[in-house]
Order: sequence, then C-alpha cells, then structure tokens
Amino acid sequence: MADAKKPEQVTATTSKTTQKVQIAAARPLVTVFGINGRPTKKVVAMPDVMLAPIRVDLVNFVHTNMAKNKRQPYAVQNNEGPHGIRAGHQVAAKSWGTGRAVSRVPRVKGGGTHRAGQGAYANMCRGGRMFSPTKVWRRWHRKLNTNQKRYAVCSAVAASAVPALVMARGHRIQTVDEIPLVIESDAESLKKTKAAVNMFRAFHLSSELKRCKRRYLRAGRGKSRNRRWKHRLGPLVVYGKNDGIVQSVRNIRGVDFCSVYKLNLLKLAPGGHVGRLIVWTENAFKTLNRVYGTNTKKAALKKNYTLPRPMMTNSDLNRLINSQEIQSAIRPKRVRAAFEKKRNPLKRPELYAKLNPLFEQRLDELKKDYTGGKDRPTTLELLEPLRKKQKVHIKLTAEEKDKMKPYWKNVFGDDVIFKSSELLAAEKRAVTAAIEAAEREKAGTDLMEALAALEAGGDKAAAKEDSD
Repeated sequence: MADAKKPEQVTATTSKTTQKVQIAAARPLVTVFGINGRPTKKVVAMPDVMLAPIRVDLVNFVHTNMAKNKRQPYAVQNNEGPHGIRAGHQVAAKSWGTGRAVSRVPRVKGGGTHRAGQGAYANMCRGGRMFSPTKVWRRWHRKLNTNQKRYAVCSAVAASAVPALVMARGHRIQTVDEIPLVIESDAESLKKTKAAVNMFRAFHLSSELKRCKRRYLRAGRGKSRNRRWKHRLGPLVVYGKNDGIVQSVRNIRGVDFCSVYKLNLLKLAPGGHVGRLIVWTENAFKTLNRVYGTNTKKAALKKNYTLPRPMMTNSDLNRLINSQEIQSAIRPKRVRAAFEKKRNPLKRPELYAKLNPLFEQRLDELKKDYTGGKDRPTTLELLEPLRKKQKVHIKLTAEEKDKMKPYWKNVFGDDVIFKSSELLAAEKRAVTAAIEAAEREKAGTDLMEALAALEAGGDKAAAKEDSD
C-alpha cells in the first residue's frame, strides 16, 4: 500500500494575490521567452485558471451548441401566398379521382405530350416537391448558460497547459521548450508575416506550421459550396493588445489569433476537442487572473464570477484507495472457497486416468502419437479397443455343458431359459393347467369331485363285502 503523503505546496507571489499551488498539479512559475526563442530572466506565476477542472463533456456540449449559432436559415422556395410552395408546384395538375384503376395522385392536365397524365406535386413523383418541405422558422440557434460557457472556456485553457493533451490533439510540440508557451509582449507589435513565421521557427514550431500548410480536398457536397479545401489547425496566438500582431499572423495557414478579453471556445477547442497549442503573450498571461479571478479572489472583469473548483481535492483514486488511512479502516478481502467444476470423466481422458490407473498407460501412448486437431478422442473411444481385447470367447463341448449343469442350477436355481419352441410350448401348457386348477378351486369344483370320488370308493367297498 502506498503511503498517503500530503502533496508539497509552494507559495507563488503575483502582483496582487498570494496563492498556494500544488506541485503535483502544475509548475508555480512559467518562463518568459523572447522573440528570438531564447528564455529570458523573467518568470510569470501560473494563473489559477490553468488549474481549473477539465470537463471534456461540458466542453463538447457547449461547443456543439455554440457552433449552431452561426447557421443561416434555409428552406425551399415558398411564395407564402395562395399557391404556397413554388418548388415542385409549377405545373397544373389534378387527381383523376377513383374508378380508373390508377392512384389518386395529382396528374398533369392536357394531352399530346409525354408530360400529360404524369404524376405531379407529390414527393414520390418526378419533378415533385420534397417530403416535408423545409421552413425558415426552424429553431436554428441555441441558448447557453453564461456560467456553462465560462466553465467550458476555463477547462479548455487548463487543458492547453497539459502537454499530454496537447500532443494527443496532434500538435507537434516534441521540441518545444515549455508548455504553456509564454513570449514577450514585444511580439504584439510585430507587423510583418515574415517576422511572425521566424518567431514560430525560433520556438521550434516549424513542423507544426508544415503540418498545417498542407490542404485536403473536402469530401462531400461542400466542395461546391465555397468550402472546397480543409487544413489542420495549428497554434493559437492569444494577445493582450493588438499593435500589429493580428496583421502579422492572419495570413499564416492554420494559425489563429484571439484577444485574452474575448477568449472563444470555438478556437480554444476546435471540434470540441481540448488541448490546443496556445502561444501566450506576457501581457495576456498576466491578465488571466483579472479576467477569470483566482482561488481566493473573484474576477475583476466578470461580474461576481468565481473560478470553478474540483469536487475532489485529490483526484488520484489509486493513491487514495491504497493509502494507509483507508486500507486500515476497510474490512479484509473476503476469501471465497474455490469449487472445482464437475466434469465428465467419460469425455475427458485426463480425469479418467486419475480414476483408473490402468488407463493411464494407454493415455501416455496416445499422447505420443497425438498430433493435435479439432477431433479430440473421448474416453469411451479410447476404451473401445481395450474392451474388445478383454472379451474372451470360450466354446464348451456337450460333456462340459453336462458337467456345468449342477453349477448353473446352483447359481440360477430352477429357472429355465427358453432356447427352443418346444420348451416354450410346454411352459405355456403348464401355465394353462395351473390357471384351470385355480379356477376350479375358486368355484369349489375340486371339492365336489373329491366327495364324488369318496362316495364311489365307498360303494365299491360295500359291493365287495357283499360278494365275499
């Protein structure tokens, strides 16, 4: 478990405020570079807006809705008069009604041409109007909460100070000395494009400008609507005062510019993706605390605005969970008994070998010859040749069968196995006689016969005595 140590804190002094910045989150001071690309001796305190929570979901939502506010209404041509829509309705047509075995769609009047009798007006007809014709009173624009827009701008500015997010967006900053990149305020007075290009090259942004110089042909219908070409977006120059810097950078493809007093989310996070490479002038960088405020002071240029703060002081969940304080308070991990899954030994030879040691030899021989494949033999298939070998066929002579009769009688008793039709017929006759005897006994016939036999026997005895 990791030790839960409190992050070190450094006090950074600005012109008006004294604030505490966590080293784990950002550097307390930022180096100011000259126009020639070399670092100067000046350093600027990191503005608190650079430590704002990065809400990617909020940036995406605000960007999507803000981009809709630039749209212009469009619709099909509509006279808004007695005839209404013009597109698809510039022909006289009327339905033929029922009874003619054709659909009731409006049909062009007249005759003598192919057009006569053809369907019109409907959206499924050739030359007809579109389905559900578009109207100019659609809800084109979207309203956004001011606090949401400001939160999204703060998140985009904070993301621009994280080199990983800047690189993830595609910017070539491997050779850049420091992020965020702050340059002297003298850059605001540049008036020539050549001077601005040389300045970017001095900051090792040549590969970034080269990436933006190439343009791509747009896919789709936009090629014929005055947006034929696309290109990558490069660095964004944020200035405090325009003394010519706008004129110097506006003609460099991929480079945008923006005033620190009017930061635009559409430029800070193009496409709703945070992490744009921003080149700050010293003037603009120092002004951020006045525009958006600090952790201890409200914004001076925005009425009653406070910087958004993270809900968690430390968002490193792994470090929190593995800390000594939390690990000592939670219960130990529950140990669950492992139950082995029941498997059929008749389908898995390895299990059957554990149950039958004699089969283990057969399995070892099989493994030597087994080359692998989908059709893996089961235990029953492996046992089949063994069973055939174990079957012993013994043929006994008649004398031996007679000798074995007492043995089988001792084993099975008097039970007879009917191996011939004569034995079966004799058994049937015996069963029939037994049934008749039971019926006579039930009816009392056997008693009557016994009495009759006794009487007959007495008469014969008396006759014999008389004759004597």
